[in-house]
Amino acid sequence: MMAKAGRVRRLPTARASVSGRRVVAQRRRGDLAAPVRVAGSVGPRQTGGAKDGSFKIALDNEGHEDFTIVTVDVADKPGLLTVLSSTFHDMNLNVEKVEYAQGEGIKFWVADENEAKIEDAEDGENIKQYLSIVLHKLVRGSNKARPYAQAFSEGADSGGVPVEGGDHLNRELLYSLLDSYLKNDVVSIQESIVHHVEFTLARSRYKFDNREAYFAAAHSLRDRLIERWNDTQAWLKYKDPKRVYYLSMEFLMGRTFLNALHNLGVIAPYQEALSGLGYEMENVQQAERDAALGNGGLGRLASCFLDSMATLNLPAWGYGIRYEYGMFRQVVSEGFQKEQPDYWLTFGYPWEIERPHVTYPVKFYGHVSVHEEGSDGRQNFVWNAGEEVTAVAYDNPIPGFKTPTCANLRLWAAKPCQEFDLEAFNTGDYVSSIIDKQKAETITSVLYPDDKTFEGKELRLKQQHFMVSATLQDIVRRYKEQHKDFDAFPEKVAMQLNDTHPTLGIPELMRILMDENRLGWTQSWDITTKVFSFTNHTVLPEALEQWPVSLVEKLLPRHMQIIYDINWRFLQELQQNHGISGDKLGNMSIIVDTEYGKMVRMAYLALVASHTVNGVAAMHSKLIKETIFKDFNAIWPEKFQNKTNGVTQRRWLAQCNPPLAKLITDTLGTEAWVTHLDLLQGLREHAEDEEFQQKWAGVKKEAKVKLANMIKDLSGDEVNMEAIFDVQVKRIHEYKRQFMNILSVVLRYDRIKSMSPEERKDVVPRVVIIGGKAAPGYDLAKRIIKLISAVSETVNKDSEVGDLLKVYFVPDYNVSLAEVIIPGSDLNQQISTAGTEASGTSNMKFAMNGSLIIGTMDGANVEIAEEIGEENMFIFGVDAKEVPELREQREYLQVDPQFQHAVNMIKNGHFGWNDYFNPLIDSVTGGRDWYLLANDFNSYLQAQERVDSEWRDKKVWLKKSILSTAGSGKFSSDRTIHEYAEDIWKVEPQPPSPPEGRRE
Repeated sequence: MMAKAGRVRRLPTARASVSGRRVVAQRRRGDLAAPVRVAGSVGPRQTGGAKDGSFKIALDNEGHEDFTIVTVDVADKPGLLTVLSSTFHDMNLNVEKVEYAQGEGIKFWVADENEAKIEDAEDGENIKQYLSIVLHKLVRGSNKARPYAQAFSEGADSGGVPVEGGDHLNRELLYSLLDSYLKNDVVSIQESIVHHVEFTLARSRYKFDNREAYFAAAHSLRDRLIERWNDTQAWLKYKDPKRVYYLSMEFLMGRTFLNALHNLGVIAPYQEALSGLGYEMENVQQAERDAALGNGGLGRLASCFLDSMATLNLPAWGYGIRYEYGMFRQVVSEGFQKEQPDYWLTFGYPWEIERPHVTYPVKFYGHVSVHEEGSDGRQNFVWNAGEEVTAVAYDNPIPGFKTPTCANLRLWAAKPCQEFDLEAFNTGDYVSSIIDKQKAETITSVLYPDDKTFEGKELRLKQQHFMVSATLQDIVRRYKEQHKDFDAFPEKVAMQLNDTHPTLGIPELMRILMDENRLGWTQSWDITTKVFSFTNHTVLPEALEQWPVSLVEKLLPRHMQIIYDINWRFLQELQQNHGISGDKLGNMSIIVDTEYGKMVRMAYLALVASHTVNGVAAMHSKLIKETIFKDFNAIWPEKFQNKTNGVTQRRWLAQCNPPLAKLITDTLGTEAWVTHLDLLQGLREHAEDEEFQQKWAGVKKEAKVKLANMIKDLSGDEVNMEAIFDVQVKRIHEYKRQFMNILSVVLRYDRIKSMSPEERKDVVPRVVIIGGKAAPGYDLAKRIIKLISAVSETVNKDSEVGDLLKVYFVPDYNVSLAEVIIPGSDLNQQISTAGTEASGTSNMKFAMNGSLIIGTMDGANVEIAEEIGEENMFIFGVDAKEVPELREQREYLQVDPQFQHAVNMIKNGHFGWNDYFNPLIDSVTGGRDWYLLANDFNSYLQAQERVDSEWRDKKVWLKKSILSTAGSGKFSSDRTIHEYAEDIWKVEPQPPSPPEGRRE
C-alpha cells in the first residue's frame, strides 16, 4: 500500500500487529542507519501505565518546534519499545528520539516523511487508532490457564474415543502450546473472526458479506466452545461419575449463535468486535438457519433440558439423529400448505463437529441363528444381518450459562458401509453402483417420514433402531473403557427415553449384553430395568406408538425374539405374582391382537422395562395413572412420578426479550434470576406501582413493534399497535382447536360488519396471529390452515372492518419466529380440549414474557393458574373429568346458536371453498365433535369478552401481565432437571474443578 506524501500511512486493522518484525526506529532526514537516542533510565516502573492493562496516548505539537511529541502512558514490558517504534515506522513516521519520563510514560519525537509535524487531525486520529490496536494486544493481560489440559492429558480425546499409540507424544510441549484459554477481549475476537474469514472460509478479509461474517464469527465462537467441551469431557473421564444420556428423536434447537454468546457471557465484546469490523450483530445473526431437528414441543423441551443440564453442571449427553432435511419447510401457497425440503445443512453448519473416527455398524433384516456354547449347552444367538449401514457421530457443544461445563448433543448420520460399487459401475450398471449409498443416507434424511404407507412405516422404524443402536454401542463402549465387567453399569449409566420413539433401545441393550458380551438373561434384564426411565407425552390412547409384529420381525428379527421373551416373562409375573388373568392379562400384554394383525405396544414395553415412568404436568401424570396406564399403576404405583415441564429462561426471556430482561434485573437489583427463576416473585410488590407499570408497558411495546415489523415483512400490512396481539402458535391438530379459534374470529368479523359506525368505536381491535405446521398426511389439519388463510384473505381486505380486526397465518413457524412472536404477544391461546394436552411449554414461555393466557384447565395450565392466580388468566371450558360423558352425549347437544352461525357462514361459502371445508364442518357436527368445540364455544366467547373488557383498563391489564411473569418461577427447566437428577437419575453435579498440578 502506497501512502500519500506527508500523510500517515493507514494500516489495515487485521494486519495491525507488527510485534513479530524486527525493526529499528529511524532518525528523520533519511538516516536509516543512525540509532534512535533514548533518554532517561529505562525500567518497567518508570512509566505511569496502570497495572490493570489501561493506557493513554497523547499528541503534543507545542512542546517542540520541529516534532510532534507522542506520549504513550502504559506499563512497560519486554519488547514494548521495539514494537511501538516498528508501528511508527509502518505508518511512514520517523522517530528522532525516545524518552522515558517518570510518571508520564514513553515520549516519542516523530515527524512525517517530509520532516514535518503531524498537524492534520485525521492523521492524529490514525496514530491513536493503530497505536491503540497494538497496545491492546500487548497489555490485555495473560490468558486464563487451562488446568484441565495438563492435569488430565490422558483423558478422552475430542470424540470420546481412546487414541492408540500416544506414547510418542511430547506432552509438555503440547500442553505449553495451548496452556491458556482464548481471550475474549474485542481485539482478540476480531483477530479470530478475520482469521476464520481468511483461513476457514478462504475469503478476502477486505471483502466479506454478512453471511460470511456470521460463519466466521460462529467458527470463532465454536473455538471457545470446543475448549470447554474438551476440558469438560476430560474432567468427566477422570471423575467417572454416573452419567445421564437423554435419548430423543427430536431436538428443536433453534439458532445457536446468540444463545451461545449469552451463555458464555461474551455478547458485548462480540457485538463490539463485529461493529468495529463494520458489521451489525442483528444483521449477522440473521444469516443463521434454524437447525431442523424437531417438530414441536417434544423437541423444544429436549433442547431446553440440555441447556439446563449444562447450566447445572450435570454429566449429561443428548443423543439423536442428524436429519439432513429435518421436518419440512412449510410454504403456504394460496392458503394451502406445501411441504418443501428444509435444506438447512446445504451451506454447512458451523456448530457441529464431525467425528469420522466415531462410527458404529447398524444392522437390519436377515435372520438369527442359534449356536450352543460350552459344556452346559448355553445358547448363543447370532444375528446374520441382511443389510448394514454405518452411523457417524456429529457433536454439538451445549454450553452452560456462565459455567465451564459444556454438555454434548451427539447426532448420528447414516452412511453406507461401502461408499461405491466400482464393479457395478464398470459393467455399466451406474444406478446399482450408488444404490447402497442412497439407501443408507435415506435413513437420516427426513424427520418423521409419512407413515401412511408400509414403506413409510418401515423407514420410521429404521430411524428409531438406527438412533438407539448407535447410541447404545457408544454408551457401552465408553463404559467398558474404564470398567472390566458390567456390575457397575447401573451405577454409572442413566438413560431417559423421551417418549416412545427410542423404546427399541430396550431390546437393543439386551441384545448387546447377551449376544455380544455373553451375559445371561437374568443379569441383562436386571441391568436394563435399572438404567432406563421413560417420559410419556400423551394421554390419548390412539397416540401411543404401535408397530406391526410382522414389520419388526422382518426388520429386526433378533429384537422381536427379545420382545417376545420380555412379554412372556412379564405375563408370567402378572399371573403368578399378581393373580391377573383373562382379558385383563391381554389388556396389559406388550403384544396385542388387532384388526390389523399383531402389534407391539411400545409404551407398554417402555413401561415394563423402565424403573420410572413420568408424566410432564401434574394433571397429565394423574390422568395417565387413571386411564391409559391404570392397570400398570395398580401393580407398580412406585414407578409413576410427575415432572412438570419447564423452559429455559436464558433463551425464552433473557435472550429473546432483552428490554424486559433488563427491566427485571434493574427492578430486582440482581441478574441471579437467570439461573434462579423463582426470584421473579419479587416483581409482585411492583405490580400496582404506576411508574413501574409504565416501564412495563414501554418494554411490551418494544416487543410488539418487532412483531409488527415481522408481520409487515410477511404481508406488507401496517398493523394497529393499539390492538390486542392475539396469538396461537403450535402444531396444527384438532385437539389443539385452532378450528375453534378461527370460528370465533368469523363470528367477531360478522358482528363488526353488522355494527353501525358509532358502535364500532367501542370495539377493541384485534390482530389474530396463528402459526404451525400440519403433518404431511393429516388432511383435516391442512384444511384448517386453508380455512385460516381464507378467513384472513376476506377479513384483511374488508375496508369496513379496517384496523378493528386482522388475521394472519405465519408460515413455517419455528424457534426463531417464536423468539419474536412470544415477547410481542398480549394474549395467547392454550385452548385444547381438557384432558388432551400433556403439558404444553409455549404457555410457560408466553406467561414468562407477560402475555396473558386464554385457555382451558388442561396440561400445565392448571399449575400455571396455581402459580400466577386463575384471576390473572381467562379460563373457560369443561373439566377433564366431564369430557368422557359429554362425548357420549354430544350427538344430542343443543348446539349454541352462535356456534351454528359461524359454522354456517363457512358452510355457505362466505369465505369461498365451501366444498373443500365440508369435511371440517362434518368433523364438528353431531357425535363426531370428539374435541367438544360446540360444548366449549359459548364459554370461550365469554372469556373473549372478558379479554376485551379488561384490555380497556390498562392498569388492570398491566397488573395481570406483571403478575404473570412474577408467577413463572416454577416453570424453569432448571427446576425440572434438578428434579429428574434427584428423583429419577440419581446423578450429582460435576462442576469442573480439577486439583492443581494433578497429572495422570
